[in-house]
Amino acid sequence: MMLGISTSGLQLAMRAGLAAGLSIAIAQFFKLEYPIYAFIAAVIVTDLSPAQSRRLGFIRIVATVVGALLGAALSAAVPPGPATVGVSIVLAMLACHLIRAPESAKVAGFICGLVVFDHASEPFHYAFFRLIETVLGVAVA
Repeated sequence: MMLGISTSGLQLAMRAGLAAGLSIAIAQFFKLEYPIYAFIAAVIVTDLSPAQSRRLGFIRIVATVVGALLGAALSAAVPPGPATVGVSIVLAMLACHLIRAPESAKVAGFICGLVVFDHASEPFHYAFFRLIETVLGVAVA
């Protein structure tokens, strides 16, 4: 143990940092619109166990698909506002439970609410790039 940091803590931090930096570099190379989501996904799904990283990555992708698609569909149908954001979060979280992916519910709700609240002008465009960048971050992790 170095300065109170375990070897596994150091290893996890190094993996997450490397995955985040590489995700941003790849996203910028391909001129993706929101490289921040690639690095967020990479950090969130990185684990010491490759099997756990794959499991967390799958959950993150499911959440992104549900949240982005439902948010885009709702944005096309109803005007943005506090009530719409709240209802969209409820619907996304319930959708995750219906498809038997409860681990994805909170992230799906967050993404859906974000699309409805802040990206209503081009919801399908945002949803598409959000999915691409999330998959990139998960793949790198």
